[in-house]
Amino acid sequence: MVRKKILITGGAGFVGSHLCERLLNEGNEVFSLDNFFTGQKENIVHLLNNPYFELIRHDVTNPFLIEADEIYNLACPASPIHYQYNPIKTIKTSVMGAINMLDLAMQINAKILQASTSEVYGDPLVHPQSESYWGNVNPIGIRSCYDEGKRSAETLFMDYKRHNNVNIRIIRIFNTYGPRLHPHDGRVVSNFIVQALKNEDITIYGDGQQTRSFQYVDDLVEGMIKTMAAPDSFTGPVNLGNPNEFTILELAEKVIKLTGSNSKIINKPLPSDDPLMRQPDISLAKKELNWEPKTELDEGLIKTIEYFKSII
Repeated sequence: MVRKKILITGGAGFVGSHLCERLLNEGNEVFSLDNFFTGQKENIVHLLNNPYFELIRHDVTNPFLIEADEIYNLACPASPIHYQYNPIKTIKTSVMGAINMLDLAMQINAKILQASTSEVYGDPLVHPQSESYWGNVNPIGIRSCYDEGKRSAETLFMDYKRHNNVNIRIIRIFNTYGPRLHPHDGRVVSNFIVQALKNEDITIYGDGQQTRSFQYVDDLVEGMIKTMAAPDSFTGPVNLGNPNEFTILELAEKVIKLTGSNSKIINKPLPSDDPLMRQPDISLAKKELNWEPKTELDEGLIKTIEYFKSII
């Protein structure tokens, strides 16, 4: 058996650690690169004894050289609390990180996947969002360091393909949850579960009628691997998300029910540039990748709640 050498930037993060685990289980050699700004060693400590796993502390805004067959570029803080903490660093990670990883892919002739985001659609005027939609993004808002950083990274990937013939893939990740979500990352699923388990008030911003689509992390990882394995003619971008749409209020009520919590729901003002709706059109992923999510929200929430119980 020939083991593929696979580099994962952001490999100690929430999604990255699940991807590392899956690719190791499939018999690959995996290099996890992370600067530990939001990634945590606890996420991958159970992999450290595997002789085919290597952990490298490095920041993608600096060039990096390694031999690899495939690169998954996941490095970037993904929750508003973390990406707004140092917005200049966030956009540097997206832009300079993309340039450094694309240069590496070009140098070593590796296939490279960019983990982009549904945030490239901004506060969408089209619903649901398909890959042909160009988005409605505020370029000078408090979220733009992330939104525009990821949009710029997509531009770089396409230009490296067109001008340097780099073998690229682009995925757009919609809201994802599951074990190893950071309990204080400010994302809605982790916020609600932590508040519910502590019987604290559950905070909803706005009236709770804004919608989101929640995808379990195992479904995302499956979609990422299928995208990387797709024919070279398929570069994406491709939406990876769960098309089942829920209001934020419905999510809060589900979490209270599944945790058996005594929490009450309270409302606070909606943050600036917070999208009112977010739902992926996954027709392209179904057609080109034969992929769609399998995990229902209740099933995924139960697994995630069990994880949070173990760490709180």
